[in-house]
Amino acid sequence: IIGSSMGSDFQRTILWVVLAAACFMLYDNWQVYNGKPSMFGSEPVAEQTADGKSVASPDAIANQTVADAVASGVIQTSRPIEVTNDLFKLRFDENGAVITRAELLKERQEADWTEVGLIGKVLGNKAPELKNIVLFDVSPSRAYVAQTGLIGGNFPNHKTLFKYSGTQEGSKVIGEGKNKKTVATKTVVFTARTGDVAVEKSFELIEGHYGINVSHKIINNGDTQITPSVYYQLTRDDGKPDGESSMYYTYTGPAVYTNETKFKKIAFDDIEDKPDTVARENDGWIAMIQHYFVSAWADAPGAKKTEHEFYTRKLDKNLYAVGSIVRIGSIAPKSWTTTDAVLYVGPQDQTRLAQIATGLDLVVDYGWLTMLAKPIYSVLKALYDAVGNWGWAIVLLTCLVKLILYPISAAGYKSMARMKEVTPRMKALQQQYGKDKQRLQQAMMELYKKEKINPVGGCLPIVLQIPVFLALYWVLLASVELRGSEWILWVNDLAMPDSWLVLPAIMMVTMILQMLLNPAPMDPMQKKIMYIMPIVFGVMFFFFASGLVLYWLTNNVLSIAQQWYVNRQIATERARRLAAANEKEIIPERAKESKAKK
Repeated sequence: IIGSSMGSDFQRTILWVVLAAACFMLYDNWQVYNGKPSMFGSEPVAEQTADGKSVASPDAIANQTVADAVASGVIQTSRPIEVTNDLFKLRFDENGAVITRAELLKERQEADWTEVGLIGKVLGNKAPELKNIVLFDVSPSRAYVAQTGLIGGNFPNHKTLFKYSGTQEGSKVIGEGKNKKTVATKTVVFTARTGDVAVEKSFELIEGHYGINVSHKIINNGDTQITPSVYYQLTRDDGKPDGESSMYYTYTGPAVYTNETKFKKIAFDDIEDKPDTVARENDGWIAMIQHYFVSAWADAPGAKKTEHEFYTRKLDKNLYAVGSIVRIGSIAPKSWTTTDAVLYVGPQDQTRLAQIATGLDLVVDYGWLTMLAKPIYSVLKALYDAVGNWGWAIVLLTCLVKLILYPISAAGYKSMARMKEVTPRMKALQQQYGKDKQRLQQAMMELYKKEKINPVGGCLPIVLQIPVFLALYWVLLASVELRGSEWILWVNDLAMPDSWLVLPAIMMVTMILQMLLNPAPMDPMQKKIMYIMPIVFGVMFFFFASGLVLYWLTNNVLSIAQQWYVNRQIATERARRLAAANEKEIIPERAKESKAKK
C-alpha cells in the first residue's frame, strides 16, 4: 500500500478520518444492537399486528400509563398554589406540599434546525411558537414532581394534606466582599399535623438563584420521644423531554453522588430490573437529569453530616423515583428541630452547580471523553470570559490547539511539500520499474530518505486532532452555556447545525484548496476518490453542530496558511540548493577556461 500510494499523503489523512467516523458509527450500531438508544435518536414507529392494524407507539403507551398513574393517586394534584419570581413560575399542591410544576421563565425552547433558515424554507416548515422550558409537571403525558416527607412513624408525608399558610416576601444579603448584595426572597409555607407531630414546610425562592432552600420544622407535641427521618424524592416518568432533537441521543434519568461511589447514573431500565438501596453515606445528592437541565436534592451549606440512605424505586407503570432518607435523630417531647436542604431546578450551569454541592457539575455528561472534554470546556470558558462570544472562543481554541501541535504539523507539512516536488521523479520510477512492486518500493524509500520525506508525517496532525474534535462534539452537545449562543450574522446557535448551510459549504471549499496544495495521487482511482471526499465530508458536516463545523473550518484555514508557508520555504530551500549546485559546476568550468587562455 505504501509503495503504490506514497504520493498522496493527504489522502492517507482523509482515510484516518473516515476510519474514525466508521468506528463512531459502528459503536452507535452496537449500542442499538444491545438495546440502547441510538446517539442520533429515532422516531417512534407504530407497530402492526398480524392482521395489519396499527397499535400504539411506545411513547403513546407511556403517556397512557402515566395518565393512569396520576389517576390512581400515585401522584395527587387537586389544590394548586402558584408562586412566581424572576426565574420561576412554580405550582405547589397542598396534597403533600409538593412542587408539581416548574416553568423556567428565562429558558426558552429551541426550534429544530430543520424548521428555520434555508432548510426550513426548502422543506416548507414554519418555526413553532417557542415556549418556556417546563421541568416539573403533571399532565396526561408527563409526571415529574419533587416530594418530601417524614418516615419512622405516623408522620406527615407527601400524601398528607397540608395547609397553605401564605407567601412571605423579604430580602437577604448574599455573597462576600465586593460580591455582597441584597436580593429579594419569597418564602412559601405549608403546615400539617398527624397525631402529635406537626410539620412546617417552607420553600425559600431567592432572586437570581435556581437553588430553592427547603426547610422542615418538626414539632413533637406528644409526651414520648420520636425518631423521624426526612426523605427527599424526585419522581418522574421515563419519557424523553419534549422537543428533544432526533439528531442525537442524550441521557434522561436519575443519578446519585456519594463520597465513596462518586457520580453514578442509574437508568430507568436498571431500576426496573433491580430497585434497591444505592448507598448509605454521610454526604451526597440525588438528581434527575435531562438534556441541558437538571433537578437535584442536596444538603444545605453547613448542614450537619448525618446518615443518608440513597434509593431508587419503581412506583407504577413507567413511573420511577430516586430519593435520599436523612436521619434526624431523636426529638424530645414538647420540643422541635429543623432540617434544611437545597432543591436545584434549572439549567446545567457548571459554575452554579459546583456551588450547590460537591460533584453536582458532573451531571453535565461528556460521555466517554470526559477526561479530555472537561479541560477543553475549561479552556473554552476562559476564552469566552476574555472575548465574550462563544464563536470567537472556538476560533481561539482552534488556534491554541494548532499552536500546540505546530512542531508536529510543520514536520508533516514539510514532508508533504517535498512529496509534491518529487512527484515527477516518482512517476519516472513507476515507469522505470513497471510491475516490479518490490523494486519500486525500495527505490521510493531511497528517494524519501534522500529528500528527507516522512511518508506518514502528514497523518499525525490529523490523527491528533480527532480526539479534540470528538471531545468538542460532546462539549457542544452537553454544555447548556453554548445552547442558543450566537457567533456572527446567520449563525445564531453554535450547538445546532447551520440551517443556512453556509459553514459546511465554506468548509468544502477549504478542503478543495487543501487538496490542491498537496501532492496528487498517482493512481487514477485514488484521484477520483480525492475529488469526491470534499463533497462527502461537506454533506456529513451539514448535520453537525455549527460550533463543530466552525472548529474544523478554522483548522482548515490555518492548515492552508501553514501549508502555503511551508511550501514557499521548501521552494526557497530547493532553489538555494540548486543555485549552490550550479555554482559548484560553474567554478571548475571557469578554472578550465582560465587555464586554456594562459
